[in-house]
Amino acid sequence: MTYLRTIWNSPYTFWFLLSIPGVPIIGGLLREGEKLEHLMNPSGEFAARYLIATLMITPLMFLTNGQKWVRWLMARRRYMGVASACFATLHVAVYLLDKGTFGKVIEDLVKIGIWFGWLASFVFIPLTITSNDWAISRLGAKWKSLQKWTYVAAALVFVHWVTLEFKPGPALVHFTPLILLEIYRYIHIANKRKSRKQVVRA
Repeated sequence: MTYLRTIWNSPYTFWFLLSIPGVPIIGGLLREGEKLEHLMNPSGEFAARYLIATLMITPLMFLTNGQKWVRWLMARRRYMGVASACFATLHVAVYLLDKGTFGKVIEDLVKIGIWFGWLASFVFIPLTITSNDWAISRLGAKWKSLQKWTYVAAALVFVHWVTLEFKPGPALVHFTPLILLEIYRYIHIANKRKSRKQVVRA
């Protein structure tokens, strides 16, 4: 039992689980005759899903009073963020391969949704580069401030998703749980601050 628990808690096991959705996408890239446009949605959606899951963990800590399974996820939150960035990179790679030429990529810039997608990709770069122990120790308190840009990335991803197809349904289905949890988190923190002020006044 201890051996199985060790395997389950291993970061390599978690990385393996996170990478599974990427197998058919990479397989599609390697297959001849595969229509790359069919790989666009799954690569982008899993980038968004892992990003949303990463951001949901903190408000879940408030909602569940830090239950064991949430703390287990909290300890692996950084891995999920990096996985999101990896799928975002894969999404960009599929997009560029599908376009084929630099000229077609430039032509696509007339779409407002594409701009939000590129902005989200650029925000991911410093977040991913600093998602390691060395960067955390070097940056100190600045690291947490930098990681707040994850929320900016999430907002850009949401707008990219909605404006690219002008179908808000799928994006709302994915982002609504996060939005509701963040509202709960805000109310929870506000109530706590209010209670502290009342105690001080008393």
